[in-house]
Amino acid sequence: MTGLDLTTDVLVVGGGPAATWAALKAAQDGADVVLADKGYCGTSGATASAGTGVWYVPPEPAAREAAMASREALGGFLADRRWMARVLDQTYEGVNELAAAARYPFPTGPDGKQLRNGLQGPEYMRRMRIRVQRAGARVLDHSPVTELLTDPSGAVAGARGYRRQAGQPYRVRAGAVVLATGGCAFLSGALGCNVNTGDGALFAAEAGAELSGMEFSNAYGIAPEGTSVTKTAFYSFATFYHEDGTVLEGAASQGGRSVIARALLGGKVYCRLDRADAAARRAMRLAQPNFFLTFDRLGIDPFTQRFAVTLLAEGTVRGTGGIRITGDDCSTTVPGLYAAGDAATRELICGGFTGGGSHNAAWAISSGTWAGRGAARHARSLGVRSATRRLVAAGGAGLRPTGVPGPAGGFRDVVAAVQGEVLPYEKNYLRHGDRLTASLEVLDSVWEASRASLHAAGGEAVRARQAAAMAAHARWMYAAALARTETRGMAKRLDFPAQDPAQHHRVVTGGLDRVWTRTEPLAAVPSAPAAPLGVAS
Repeated sequence: MTGLDLTTDVLVVGGGPAATWAALKAAQDGADVVLADKGYCGTSGATASAGTGVWYVPPEPAAREAAMASREALGGFLADRRWMARVLDQTYEGVNELAAAARYPFPTGPDGKQLRNGLQGPEYMRRMRIRVQRAGARVLDHSPVTELLTDPSGAVAGARGYRRQAGQPYRVRAGAVVLATGGCAFLSGALGCNVNTGDGALFAAEAGAELSGMEFSNAYGIAPEGTSVTKTAFYSFATFYHEDGTVLEGAASQGGRSVIARALLGGKVYCRLDRADAAARRAMRLAQPNFFLTFDRLGIDPFTQRFAVTLLAEGTVRGTGGIRITGDDCSTTVPGLYAAGDAATRELICGGFTGGGSHNAAWAISSGTWAGRGAARHARSLGVRSATRRLVAAGGAGLRPTGVPGPAGGFRDVVAAVQGEVLPYEKNYLRHGDRLTASLEVLDSVWEASRASLHAAGGEAVRARQAAAMAAHARWMYAAALARTETRGMAKRLDFPAQDPAQHHRVVTGGLDRVWTRTEPLAAVPSAPAAPLGVAS
């Protein structure tokens, strides 16, 4: 092995809130921890670039009941009350820990009490990085993982990656691995999301893990045209207009985004935040200053002047699909592999609908905590043999072509082909079975070609793997979307516009060369993989 070669108890892959909570709790549980981030831990990712609300609710029965009931209908009644209660408890504990141990400077309300239902991403992640390092974890910045390593039994035993600044590969032998790599936004340009290319889901599937909720993946955020800031909460104060100045009837940030998408197919859409009064305007600037940075630089007053808007795909970053969870410790169907944050399914707490922050932020804190502790326990259970297991490389597409290797830089063509099927509104947002089927056929061909010939060396292997992950992610999304022949949560089908009571279940998917789907009753929490029931592509 050339380059850096490490041995540890727990390897955490990722650098956002879920990853840092996992690394912190594993280290506090006595484990030796390595955290490997694609970027610089504390500054990369969706949370570090923005502010976020948090699903923080005091332990008062009425308040907790209202919190759990608030989005059940929006999510198609697919959430699990037991998991919701667990996340509310753990988030309350975690945020209070931020106030006490990390001394996070929460603002205070008129009554002098701290307001703990929101976090400024840059300050939050700066403090989490410090806490992780003080706990003794080793942080590998600019060190994207490229594949998992398993032992001959199939249990996860570490990972390989590439240290960009050192220009060399590295290997980490580990007793357990936590994947906290975020969701997949398909390099759409959404703020902070270009590190979110679905890598963790590909790594997990190559090791034999399953995914769930991948049909809930058609999230698009509103942004001023030509910019990346997809903060949609403030657009509840907006009026939307056609290019000729007439009001775009039915358009809204909630419940009317599809109207905006249809209008954008035929021309420009404009917006003005003209429903915010003076008090709301002051509060908005204090709450989310970076929302206004773009407008200030462009010399636009968004409250009085119209500006063009677009929709940017956010996939499973604001969707709810991800790696399927099989235990309370966020374990997966693969021994030694844990998932947290947006890399994992969030169906358990919000069913088929979520958004930026709030539930996702709470899930990051909670799932990171549980995954870190679970991984530490698993590593301890292996004892000394975890450091002597024979390692087997799990990576495929982009690393080890099955046919004649194609030209270097072929990943660019793969990315363009995948984006051509998942970014257009008429394909992914305004879904119809015929269009989904046609796109899936294209994506299957893209995957087949990628598996046969996609390859790269050195640092470019990272980009090749990102391209492969995007192709795999898109196929799981559309296979699951075709399997759900109804409209539920954010999984809307124009050809099946009604909710079907017979489909009150989850859709599990997986596979690489052959993507499969099966349904799963809501009460089922299996401890081992079940055989797939149908091939989707």
